[in-house]
Amino acid sequence: MNSHATFVIRGGRELKGEIEVKGAKNAALKILAAAVLSREPCVIKNLPDIEDVQRMEELLRSIGVKISKTKQHTTIETSEVQAGPLDRSLVESIRASILLAGPLLARHGEVIMPHPGGDKIGQRPIDIFLDGFKALGVTVEVRDRSYRLTTKKLTGGVILLPRVSVTVTEEMIMTAVLAEGETIIKNAAMEPEIIALADYLNAQGARIRGAGTPTIIINGVKQISGGTYTVIPDRIEAGTFIILGLLTNSEIKVTRCNPSHLESLLWHLEKAGAVVEVGSDFVVTRRHQTLKAQSMITHEYPGFTTDLQPPYTVLMTQAEGPSIIHDPIHQGGRLFYTDLLNSMGANIIMCDPYRVVVNGPTILRGRYLTSPDIRAGMALILAALIAEGETIIDNVYQVDRGYEHIAERLAGLGADIKRSEGE
Repeated sequence: MNSHATFVIRGGRELKGEIEVKGAKNAALKILAAAVLSREPCVIKNLPDIEDVQRMEELLRSIGVKISKTKQHTTIETSEVQAGPLDRSLVESIRASILLAGPLLARHGEVIMPHPGGDKIGQRPIDIFLDGFKALGVTVEVRDRSYRLTTKKLTGGVILLPRVSVTVTEEMIMTAVLAEGETIIKNAAMEPEIIALADYLNAQGARIRGAGTPTIIINGVKQISGGTYTVIPDRIEAGTFIILGLLTNSEIKVTRCNPSHLESLLWHLEKAGAVVEVGSDFVVTRRHQTLKAQSMITHEYPGFTTDLQPPYTVLMTQAEGPSIIHDPIHQGGRLFYTDLLNSMGANIIMCDPYRVVVNGPTILRGRYLTSPDIRAGMALILAALIAEGETIIDNVYQVDRGYEHIAERLAGLGADIKRSEGE
């Protein structure tokens, strides 16, 4: 992808039509890592065509994994996978690279892991991963921003997570499925992507109970076989498109989604006076008179996901009255993008790194903006679509990481958005 590409957006258009939700980024990255647990091929359907998936595939290829693609599915063959070395620049480009550590330990008993990269959102330390590995019989040596993980034999243990973490929960599930004996993960995350991962592994011979609850019990097995996995719909994308419909006061049908994964968002939107029709696998946004300010605090699933906080904050700039947006999930920094919304004309007051007060409604005006991270970048696109005049958004690689061909898809609804591949 061109790192100098920009989005050029002219706001103020009413949108109309249907937009289909793609496969979930956060489920896709986990299944690519989980494929390494088996010596047999894994066939993945509904894999999103996004930058983060492409980086993960590059990383897998660099350690001997064969990947073949058709329009319908992707086949992962791991019979010749090596323990490493893992390419530092690739590992540093994507935080989910750490998910390969557990499966490689299970296969080879050793892995050298450079410190993973990803979004620069507050501090996202790696200690909880290392403590979890130690509980399963892994020796950890730290050297030069790398971690050497070794084990003669993975053995079950009790892992208490000091705070709820989706990625750590998934990593420990993948590390424990081939460990000897029983592993108990306490204070586990409950996201739909975790249930999907456990369902896939169980279908391939794992013995995992309790996925989707705070306590997950894994009884180790000798081997995981290959199989077929269909990536679940991306609930972040679905929620973002629902908010887009309400922001532009448009009738949009968001299809191929799972509304049961969006209950907290839909509750907040209803409280704000939004009118939406919810079907079994679609949501339709209807036109409304006014939206009322509705405060929100992010929380681990099934609470309001931090990844939908930026789009929701944009929506609150158009609602009547003050709302408090409180996002304590990451260690500060998740709300700094609100300065960019203020530069467009929003009235947002930062109380501390975790809380802002949004006073609405305000008229937004087009600006030249730089996308700070994947979710804030998408929120800036939404803001630009309701702003007066032209907005240019730079650093769109951040958005490409998680949203497939977003400019073309939004243009399909009637949005005036073009991608410019500048030099």
